[in-house]
Amino acid sequence: MKSFFQPSFCYHLPMNANEHIATEERSVPEHHAPERPAQERKDPTYLFTEKYVADKSEIARRFIETRARLNANVDKANNFLVKRFYNIDHNTYLEGALPAKTKELMGLVASACLRCDDCVIYHAIQAYRLGVTRVEQEESLNVALVVGGSIVIPHLRRAYELLEELYG
Repeated sequence: MKSFFQPSFCYHLPMNANEHIATEERSVPEHHAPERPAQERKDPTYLFTEKYVADKSEIARRFIETRARLNANVDKANNFLVKRFYNIDHNTYLEGALPAKTKELMGLVASACLRCDDCVIYHAIQAYRLGVTRVEQEESLNVALVVGGSIVIPHLRRAYELLEELYG
C-alpha cells in the first residue's frame, strides 16, 4: 500500500531523470474556476492604539519597544525579500472575506502551536486592539492547546499573563 505522502507520479515533471514522457501525455486536464470579483481589502479599525496598550501592560510595553528597535535594524538592511514578506504579512491581516479579528485569532492559534512567544504576544495585542474579548482569546488558546498538545502550555501561561494585564 502506497503512502498518501509518496505519490508515484507527478503531472508536471518526470519523477526521475530516465523518464521521458511526451508533453501531451503528462499535461493536466484544463479546468477553469469561475472568475471571482476582487475582494476589497482595507486596514482594520483598531479600538486602541499601541501606546494605550503599552501604558496598560508592562509585557506589551516591553514587547512593542523591543519589536520597534529590532525592526529598525531590519529596516536598515534594506533587504528586498524581507520587505516583500512584510508586505505579504501586512496584506494577509487586512479586512477581507474574513474579519481582521478572526485572522488575528488564527494567528494567535498558529503562533502558540509553533511555540513562538513573540508571535503569541503580537497576535494577542493585535486582537485586543481590534476589540476581541478575553473569552475569545482564551477559547482560541484552547484550540491551540488541543492542536499543539501539552508543548503549548508554557506559551499559554505567558499568553494568560499578558491577558491578565490587558483585561484584568
